[in-house]
Amino acid sequence: MTSPPIQTFESLDSTNAEARRQADAGMVGPVWITAETQTAGRGRRGRVWDGGTGNLAATLLFRTDKAPAEAAQISFVAALAVADLAKSLVDPALVRLKWPNDLLIDGKKASGILVESGLGPDGRLWLAVGIGVNLNSAPSDLERPAIALSAYSKGPIIPLAALDVLARQFAHWQARWERDGFSVIADAWTLRAAGLGKVCEARLADRSHYGIAEGLDPDGALRLRTPEGSVLRITAGDVFFGVA
Repeated sequence: MTSPPIQTFESLDSTNAEARRQADAGMVGPVWITAETQTAGRGRRGRVWDGGTGNLAATLLFRTDKAPAEAAQISFVAALAVADLAKSLVDPALVRLKWPNDLLIDGKKASGILVESGLGPDGRLWLAVGIGVNLNSAPSDLERPAIALSAYSKGPIIPLAALDVLARQFAHWQARWERDGFSVIADAWTLRAAGLGKVCEARLADRSHYGIAEGLDPDGALRLRTPEGSVLRITAGDVFFGVA
């Protein structure tokens, strides 16, 4: 599968916002949109995403005929592509994924993924897969520690060169997903997963649950076994390991 073309910008409010503008105008790609700086980067659950300096901010915009629930699996496709990018830059043994799509380098967060969607003028679903990777700098004011890949690489990392690798790996995993289904993606994700079999806290919008992270359901939900022995399906929220 050939990688889509790349649009480069010096500055944007956010690459996802630009993807939405293009989708609303009927331009649904596939295309990668990247910017050297973002003035209003966003993360999951409405959080601000601090892009820092020298880092990668990019969004893949494309159209799909999949139903919204199935299309959301693209988040795991993106996570695999980001992990492959990281493995090309640092010791692969340091690279893990935390549910659903956080890249961990030596246990510290190094990227974020935000998937948004909508209906284009033709009524078909479009997806904007926003990816931010801490290549050369990382924020220091987060609840959990963050890291830049350059801390474990041989020198500064060029964002556009990193995007070339990311785009190729994304195309690879997207083709596998579309050809073979989500089970292939889930298996690959599980091989790279951090924390399975360990105690974790799943923070939802209105409450938190504690239990053992057992793995993925067929749709990508996290199976969480509670101390009482029941199994909860976590479909959205934040998961933290190393909790009491």
